[in-house]
Amino acid sequence: MTSSAKNNNLMIDSSSSEQWEDIPVTGEESYQALRRSLSRKKGFNLLFVRCSPIQGKQIIEQINKDLPHKKSATLKLDSETDNIYEQIINIPDYQQLNILFVCGLETALLRYEEAESEGYQLPSESPVYGGTWAGIPRILGYLNLSRERFYQQFSFTIVFLLPEFALRYFIRRAPDFFDWRSGLYEFPTDKDTLEEEVYRIAYLDSDLEKYKQFTPQEREEKLAEIKAYLTDSPNLDPTKQSELWFEKGLIHTQQAEYEAAIASYDKALQLTPDYDLAWNNRGIALANVGRFDKAIASYDKALQLTPDKDEAWCNRGIALFNRGRSDEAIASFDKALQLKPDLDQAWYNRGYALRQLGRFDEAIASYDKALQLKPDDHQAWNNRGYALGELGRLDE
Repeated sequence: MTSSAKNNNLMIDSSSSEQWEDIPVTGEESYQALRRSLSRKKGFNLLFVRCSPIQGKQIIEQINKDLPHKKSATLKLDSETDNIYEQIINIPDYQQLNILFVCGLETALLRYEEAESEGYQLPSESPVYGGTWAGIPRILGYLNLSRERFYQQFSFTIVFLLPEFALRYFIRRAPDFFDWRSGLYEFPTDKDTLEEEVYRIAYLDSDLEKYKQFTPQEREEKLAEIKAYLTDSPNLDPTKQSELWFEKGLIHTQQAEYEAAIASYDKALQLTPDYDLAWNNRGIALANVGRFDKAIASYDKALQLTPDKDEAWCNRGIALFNRGRSDEAIASFDKALQLKPDLDQAWYNRGYALRQLGRFDEAIASYDKALQLKPDDHQAWNNRGYALGELGRLDE
């Protein structure tokens, strides 16, 4: 491992659970200590590794390469996981394992935090915290109650890989389970590495289509990575933070969580007010909840910053049409087509607006252009048929 770090491999006392920050160690020293520990341990052991999600993937890959004689597996948790014990016993041949890496716990914690912030859970500061499960995520409550079963059932080392906020959360809310640890290893991320990882998460792309290739779990994992960085790195450069909020907005938009998307874009724009892609995609989310006037204003802001953005002109035209401003909508589509003549969506929407104004010949010509560019667009064929019917050209 070559990533830089400043502290690690401490056996810490639960009464002073955050004192690990005082001892600087390099990332390579941290990795070597973890590798030695996994190499010699037998039977049940419990290790915790503080690292970023991307570092966690690197650690698992390197351990598997350096310790090929150890049989290992990786358990990836998602936001719906409540009982880790049941997840483990469902792993085929789990009794044959030497090492089990557990990652993704932060997704379940973030789900709990969101529910808590919306009033669906008792807050962390609840006066009843400690005596009951109030204020404790179910996944950690199960761990507190199940530690004896872990010791009795599992004869291998379990390694939890957690970002900083999740590790602190674990220490404070699952202390009974955490006390069974036999090691804590730290891979703090220096500024340069953090910024590199941020760019690997934030694609800096306005294309919502890319997330259609993601499974719901992959989108959740991506959201968890972003939230982890935003939580653990409050001093991250504002531009980098803005990019993460923008990417978060894209994922929420793809999941049709439009209000959450708008809030994310707003946060991005608080940090970088001249972020034209955030203004454009904020408009998309606003339009999807029927707030067309605000969507138009958002597109206008995007176009003030980047006047040659054909996508924003096209989106603006759609919002204008939905407000009954068809002439302005056509002008907006025309502007998009000046910039990108092969934008089939603009030709199609231009045809739709022309048809609503009764300009059927022009609408047909616009649909024809759309179909030259995209011959399999069933909606264009259908609406072309409606326009032909209005002109009495029934055979066509």
